[in-house]
Amino acid sequence: MSATVVPTVRIQAQDFDIAAEIARLTAGRADIGAVVTFSGLCRDEQGRLSALELEHYPGMAEAEIARIATEAVERWPLQGLTAIHRHGKIAPGENIVLVVAVSAHRQAAFEAANFLMDFLKSRAPFWKKEHLIDGSEGGWVEAKETDDKAASRWTPPSE
Repeated sequence: MSATVVPTVRIQAQDFDIAAEIARLTAGRADIGAVVTFSGLCRDEQGRLSALELEHYPGMAEAEIARIATEAVERWPLQGLTAIHRHGKIAPGENIVLVVAVSAHRQAAFEAANFLMDFLKSRAPFWKKEHLIDGSEGGWVEAKETDDKAASRWTPPSE
């Protein structure tokens, strides 16, 4: 497949520019027919969140995301793949995560982006703590069973 593609993986406190990340992967390229992006935002459905604090184990988080991103470029014919995950305190409405997958064909780009996001939601080594508007802490956010179920579809039954 795309063994020569080296995914870009960044974990950073600062925000990212989606258009700039797309341009990094597509500038001067005529072999790309599809760009699929997913950007995840900090949401506050109940109006009580002041920030979501994301912690990670530096080095381990990058290595794990790079491992799964490399698996994506081995599974699908991609011309490029970027994964950016923020850490620190993130306010509702701000960006948390970005995945950009580029390929000659849309299906490969969609599937690779979906695969990577399922991993990021279920298995990437991040911990989330809620900080509430009233100044209290809402506690650590538990992993969701639905995220684990979504990720399991990528693993063959024999594994």
